[in-house]
Amino acid sequence: MQPKLDEQRSATLQGRYSAQHNAFGVLRLALACGVIIAHAGPLGFGQHNLGAATFGRQSDLGTLCLYGFFLISGFLITDSALRSTLRQYVRARLLRVFPGLWACLLVTALVFAPLAALYENGTLDGFWGHPEGPFDYVTTNILASMEQFPISGLLAETPYGLIVGGPSAFDGSLWTLRYDLAFYGIVGILVVTSVLHRAPRAVLVLTGICYALILRDFFTAPTWSARPPQHGAIGPFPLLGAFAADWTLMLGFLFLLGAAARLYAHRIPMNRDLAVLAGVALVGSLWLGGFFAVGLPAFAYLVLFAAVALPKRLSGISRRHDYTYGLYIYGFPVQQMVALFGGARFGMVGYILLSLLGALVFAVLSWHLVERPALGFKTGSGRARHRRASRTPSRRPLPIPSPVSVADAEARTGTGGTGRHKAGARHSRSTKDILATAAKPRRVKRPTGTAASFLAVPKRPGKDLPFDPVPTPTSHTRAGRSHRAPTTSVTPPG
Repeated sequence: MQPKLDEQRSATLQGRYSAQHNAFGVLRLALACGVIIAHAGPLGFGQHNLGAATFGRQSDLGTLCLYGFFLISGFLITDSALRSTLRQYVRARLLRVFPGLWACLLVTALVFAPLAALYENGTLDGFWGHPEGPFDYVTTNILASMEQFPISGLLAETPYGLIVGGPSAFDGSLWTLRYDLAFYGIVGILVVTSVLHRAPRAVLVLTGICYALILRDFFTAPTWSARPPQHGAIGPFPLLGAFAADWTLMLGFLFLLGAAARLYAHRIPMNRDLAVLAGVALVGSLWLGGFFAVGLPAFAYLVLFAAVALPKRLSGISRRHDYTYGLYIYGFPVQQMVALFGGARFGMVGYILLSLLGALVFAVLSWHLVERPALGFKTGSGRARHRRASRTPSRRPLPIPSPVSVADAEARTGTGGTGRHKAGARHSRSTKDILATAAKPRRVKRPTGTAASFLAVPKRPGKDLPFDPVPTPTSHTRAGRSHRAPTTSVTPPG
């Protein structure tokens, strides 16, 4: 009976998933590289995103990678929220997103943009004081609302600038950050209301509602391969601005699907036969139509299956050094600079290799100089932990008792060796019993630490865009200025 139960558990997502041995890291790294590869078309050559024609205009390689990011993010963020207090959860999310983002904004505004200005104009005159200058770029986007994408009217003659008809975005990939932060906030609300722990069915209901809305758009579309309608904008909201309704629905569905998969991992079967069926459904929907109704759930299943079925030796990738977020935030500006300096003359393959290499260099610097040091503050600084440890008083050891002799026992009990008690003796035990007890070495309860105080070691506390242009949401208009929204997509890992 027990082997049968073990076999049933191992066939589920929970039975096959291990927090230490999974392929989510290598999948996220592959998705980040996939986005850079997909962006090579519009940024380097003024063409469609790679895969757009192959997938019947329903999706493309970059958008599929975007979906995969939000699915994995929903799974991992929910897993983190289940193991954290609200304070720990909020601190971890803020430290993971903002330090790297702020560094990227500064590098883009103070390094990439001046180089582009010198290359295009031969001078920096008018660069710093431009109405949409570098300092405005940093201060406007500092909270990840991304309401300004161009800087000082630059990059208008690049392949992507010719597509949008004017100054183009320096880092168009950052438009998805507001969606990430919004979904993180939703999970935080589920934590503080105890819904995530006590009523997980609410997440399942929200996922079902999103899927029902997607099916409604699918069945009311003119063709099976038509993209969902845009439905306008949602918001604006304080700090984050407005959200495109179609992207909110699609990305929200993938994020909630990942969260529901984590909460109901014990009921989701994971086997090769279902993975093959999901692969056939995905390919068929991309080729014949019906991707948004059939292909999205099939794609989600394939990503989760790959995370638990790939060889365990791949689990070490991105575990110690996670360059995924750096690839995400630096891929787009690096590709713009490579295109500006004529990298397209090396062909599509050469342009992609230059873009990947340049993005990787900045990703490594971002991780080692910004992201990893910032993540060290999840449980407080090392100096604070040292102060807490030094305040902890060390236990004073008990004195080691000397052996007790028979004569001492006789003197204490008032016996002279005659076997009789003195008059008025308080003890009722016989001398024979007392002598037998005194002859045995006395056991003294000692503290857990060592007896000598100078050997005691105080305990240290443990560490605990698709190609087609998207209409600019209303939140992209600020102080009478209209900023062009990017048309390519990528999202950060969780």
